[in-house]
Amino acid sequence: MPHLNRSTLDKLRLIARKPSLRPVLSGRLHLSSIRDQSNLLNWKIPRTLETVRSTVQAVSNPNAALGMVPKTDTILRFLSFNIQVGITTTAYRQYLTKGWKHILPHVERQQNLDKIAEVVADYDLVALQEVELGSLRSGYINQVEYLADKAVFPYWYAQLNRDLGPFAQHGNGLLSRIKPSELEDHKLPGRVPGRGAISMRFNYSGVTVLVILLHLSLGVRSRHQQLAYVRNLIEGEKHVVLIGDMNSHLQSLLFNSPLESTDLRPAEDVLPTYPSWNPAVALDHVLVTPALKISRFEVLDCSVSDHRPVAVSLSLSDSPKGRLQ
Repeated sequence: MPHLNRSTLDKLRLIARKPSLRPVLSGRLHLSSIRDQSNLLNWKIPRTLETVRSTVQAVSNPNAALGMVPKTDTILRFLSFNIQVGITTTAYRQYLTKGWKHILPHVERQQNLDKIAEVVADYDLVALQEVELGSLRSGYINQVEYLADKAVFPYWYAQLNRDLGPFAQHGNGLLSRIKPSELEDHKLPGRVPGRGAISMRFNYSGVTVLVILLHLSLGVRSRHQQLAYVRNLIEGEKHVVLIGDMNSHLQSLLFNSPLESTDLRPAEDVLPTYPSWNPAVALDHVLVTPALKISRFEVLDCSVSDHRPVAVSLSLSDSPKGRLQ
């Protein structure tokens, strides 16, 4: 057997200790495949990253009925949905032939928003990616605010990540029936600016849960920088949920990124989410620390975007039910 340094051995032991994390989209991740992943053994995580964050306030929706908040004893239902600013895509060629919809308003966008509102209304917390926050292409409608009002969410927050003036206000969104105890807006590092994360804390069964809503870069190097930033955010946290469009396979997230040094884990089953018209790859994920349990995972049969939404039911690992405070 060739000589392996301590760092390499530590990484191999880490993977060997996590057999429950090896299932991936189309089969199992075997240790024999590690030799084909040189980045795994050579990846170095920066010790420090500049923190670019600001404390913000969720917007309270005066039209939301108090009866819509989760019950005292409840298993929480979370949803992640990349809504592609309200554009339906049914074939790859439409990224070109219908690209004008990313710039100009059209009736279908508003119709899609109403369909999306029907989908998200069943959940306690919704992570939205690729939302439009009020420019020409949406008829100057803030899509997060619109969905919060239409689906009767008492709390919402819109994160602006790319400000193109009257032509586009691109970002992420949070819809919540749970009152945040803390909310932060994070500008993620990367070669091209414009990616962000929203972190939210809330009290649940006597513990504080940290939820981080993500939309990561397409490029591997930028994505690794962003995951290193996120890893620093969750360091020392016991109850963590990472949710969003991570633009990465589960195998890469857990075994070939800065998240490999964490104890985050997915649901037992992982299903493809992209493209919505014929799902082939899983790019949208929900990862939790061991103190939380995913009791149900599903990809919804919904094709109003180019991604399908991912839904999970969450509770504390040591209790079949949780208690909001």
